[in-house]
Amino acid sequence: MTLRALSGAELDQLTEEQARIVASFQAAGALRVEPPALLPASTLLDLYGEDIRARAFVTSDGHVEHMLRPDFTVPVVQQHMEVGAEPARYAYCGPVWRRQNSGITTALEFTQAGFELFDGKDVAAADAEVFALIRNNVANAGLSVATGDIGILLAAIDGLSTTAARRNALRRHAWRPARFHRLLVRFSTKGSTKGDLLDAARGGRVEQLIADAGTHVGLRSVDDIVTRIDRLVEEDDTAPIPQSEIDLLAAILNLSGSCVEVLGSLRALAANAPFLLDASERFAKRLAALSAVGIDPADLPFEGSYGRTSMEYYDGFVFGFFAADRPDLPVIASGGRYDALTRVLGGGRGIPAAGGIIRPQALLALKEGTC
Repeated sequence: MTLRALSGAELDQLTEEQARIVASFQAAGALRVEPPALLPASTLLDLYGEDIRARAFVTSDGHVEHMLRPDFTVPVVQQHMEVGAEPARYAYCGPVWRRQNSGITTALEFTQAGFELFDGKDVAAADAEVFALIRNNVANAGLSVATGDIGILLAAIDGLSTTAARRNALRRHAWRPARFHRLLVRFSTKGSTKGDLLDAARGGRVEQLIADAGTHVGLRSVDDIVTRIDRLVEEDDTAPIPQSEIDLLAAILNLSGSCVEVLGSLRALAANAPFLLDASERFAKRLAALSAVGIDPADLPFEGSYGRTSMEYYDGFVFGFFAADRPDLPVIASGGRYDALTRVLGGGRGIPAAGGIIRPQALLALKEGTC
């Protein structure tokens, strides 16, 4: 589905659909906000690293780089952490821009209508409120649903019997499945890093090798290079992650079934992995909260790997609504929990938060059968 110019009755329909969605968010107590379209590039680069350049449009005024917002959550969180008080609910609707890989027909510009909830009083109830609000808005579109929980994977990573550096690396790439897998292979293989430099480092000959290489080129100093090689030596000397822990990670990523079934499987895994107990308890409380708002967890599918290719700020419950018979269309609505993002943008002061978005134009097209 590509974004195109609208006019007349078609534009009126979209305007009404957007107004309907935003009104439902406001009826739930949300304050409407409209963050700027241009965001400081430094903020997004600090959050995601240079990878964000592949997904965002970058511009400059000759002095400072800016990015067209790839979504609303980051600027809304920034605004809230600067001036907001807990609890708070926000609504928004407007365009976002994302670059796409070659051959992908998803629109470069599309509209998001969203709801963000900042409330730490009852995290499970907040998850259920956000999910139910988004679900009710798309209930007549015949969509399929998927749910997941990134927090389970992160809890398993934190429980690995390996170095903090390895755990941090795996956490950093939890949203990049290919890189995550490569790291696991490396960390589970003894002596996977080879090379003359490592032998030289063990023999105290690195600085001499650098001197023998000739004129120094690049921004890294000799000390930087030596420090980096020392880290590689330390990594090479670290014991591999036990196969039993690799198998546990695989079991978590392969969790599949209804939410009720998966809770049973998760509790079975936690029986031999106590560091999963908190995640299991959070899962159970969420299912109870969903039941309390009229959603049967037995009817909700769960996938252990779901949400790992979304924006990297999700770190708990995640969900998406999609047209199963239209694989050419993007996810119509999605959302999840992003507690860690509030700590990052709040300078260490975090507030439990969750949110969700809907693509009004795609939703309306599905309802009207015009996609």
